[in-house]
Amino acid sequence: MIKMAGIVLIILGTLALVYQGFTYTQTKQDAQIGSLTIQHDETKTLPFPPIVGGIFIVAGVVAFVVGNRRIV
Repeated sequence: MIKMAGIVLIILGTLALVYQGFTYTQTKQDAQIGSLTIQHDETKTLPFPPIVGGIFIVAGVVAFVVGNRRIV
């Protein structure tokens, strides 16, 4: 179970380093007069600092190594 969590953390950390955030579009309504609606699309970006990806990778490696140990 810990090995699987380590693999997931390594994958998430790699994706965070590659993409460094994600962008999404939000539709906002500016005005409405009767059935006439004025709206616009607003694009927002949520950045991930590279340190987050590095921390995820290190934590994943540690979890993977700890998961490989057999407790006697």
